Amino acid sequence: MPAKPPGKGSPGKGSGGAAKGKGSAKKCPICGKPATEASRPFCSERCRDVDLNRWLSNSYAIPGRAEADEDQD
Repeated sequence: MPAKPPGKGSPGKGSGGAAKGKGSAKKCPICGKPATEASRPFCSERCRDVDLNRWLSNSYAIPGRAEADEDQD
């Protein structure tokens, strides 16, 4: 029996063998519906616009240290 070529392991081991479209579809971060290719990672242009509006209106924030802590050395 000939040897297997290098890098060609058994299926499903480290080769990203998960089948696409079988329960692995990403959900829209705004409404939870399945994302579409045209507006990925969102399901529609509406959800894309909702996300953009949240960014522009400073609804999203990254937690950090209080400003008083930064002044102390």
